[in-house]
Amino acid sequence: MWKNMGLTGKILVAMALGIVLGLFLNYSGLNVEGGFINTYFVNGLFGIIGKLFVNSLKMLVVPLVLISLICGVCGIGDIRLLGRIGSKTFFMYMLTTALAIATAIGLGSLFGIGKGMNIASEASFEAQEAPPLIDVFSNIIPANPISAMANGDMLSIIFFAILIGISILMVGKPAKGLVQSLELINEVILKMVTIIMNLAPYGVFALLVKAMSELGIDLIFSLLGYVAVLIGSLAFHFFITMMIILKVFSGLSVKTFLAKMREVQIFAFSTSSSNATIPVTLRTVTKRMGVNNSVASFTVPFGATINMDGTAIMQGTATIFIANIYGIELGITGYLTVILMSVLASIGTAGVPGVGLIMLSMVFAQVGLPIEGIGLILGVDRLLDMLRTAVNVGGDAAVTAIVAKSEDKMDLAIYNDPDAGTKEVFDGHIDPDNEREFSNVMNDGIMGSEYDDLNKR
Repeated sequence: MWKNMGLTGKILVAMALGIVLGLFLNYSGLNVEGGFINTYFVNGLFGIIGKLFVNSLKMLVVPLVLISLICGVCGIGDIRLLGRIGSKTFFMYMLTTALAIATAIGLGSLFGIGKGMNIASEASFEAQEAPPLIDVFSNIIPANPISAMANGDMLSIIFFAILIGISILMVGKPAKGLVQSLELINEVILKMVTIIMNLAPYGVFALLVKAMSELGIDLIFSLLGYVAVLIGSLAFHFFITMMIILKVFSGLSVKTFLAKMREVQIFAFSTSSSNATIPVTLRTVTKRMGVNNSVASFTVPFGATINMDGTAIMQGTATIFIANIYGIELGITGYLTVILMSVLASIGTAGVPGVGLIMLSMVFAQVGLPIEGIGLILGVDRLLDMLRTAVNVGGDAAVTAIVAKSEDKMDLAIYNDPDAGTKEVFDGHIDPDNEREFSNVMNDGIMGSEYDDLNKR
């Protein structure tokens, strides 16, 4: 049965089993700190498998973004068109972020979460400083591109890749061989993504067992209003707001989009990282949705860096929640300030670790809420972070589809084909003909070089 099941089905089964086993370990008391299960299974076996899986995805992010974006710029062939795609993408990401936080503030105010609650918490929170906006913009141009790649500075990598692509276009015909080589390298990296995706059920299972065995759901009940409104806001934004935007701006089938995004969002949920999910998102929008690489290679990594719909929703909900607990009235001006600050912070904290809480502390400081109030929601933040990451990547893909459709850079036959890209799964076997062909090429090359050496002697 497992062998005949599709990849999406396997991942869903692994996800469900991981959650069930993790909660069982948590509530049965087997996952005691320092105990056998905790040491050798949760933090040992499952921790190692999950870490290896996430690292294998992260391993491909920088080379995939760099090579794919260079090929994308060369594929566009028109620098003005690149500017138009960039402008559309930036506008759509800022629009969806503003709508996301407005939704959260609206629902939070409607249900009055936090009013009359007396929550005691020993958790504390020390606000980290976010880099000034001017530093973010000035650091887009990397002083050392190798260092930027090593650190995963996505905006710097995007700039460097675009500059290389433009330079190749300026060189023209002599660079044709280089472009063909880069396109082949891009295909090789995508094949690597396919191999890793085949291991996804096991990685997802391990990640969720570890997460759920450590988190449990006790804290959720003490913060039920906050959690319920946050989850409701995330669901409303993605399934209602984003799908209306997708339909209005592109005319594409919402049902098809949701079906093809399932795998990506499970990846995002289990890894809690938009950046780690970039290879899977890129593969899905190009191979399964038919988006041209010239658009996807720019919009996806750019979105993973600055598009934070899920994080913005968390900020709006948390702001209302903490303001109500402390009895602080924000008013219309305060709400508008929160929306503006969240949109600006999504750019200003791009690529910074722990970005969600840094952005939240910036918003709190701006509207006069006590920063230590963040400590009240820290306990459930890890679990909710998984959900908002799934919303973030969903927004990246939706905007990518909208921009590609508007520029006629999408193959609708692929988009409308439910099986497109599903058969490209590595089954552990390599075509014997390919093996023989490469073996012959390598042997001929070695024999040829030895023959040349003999002649020289």
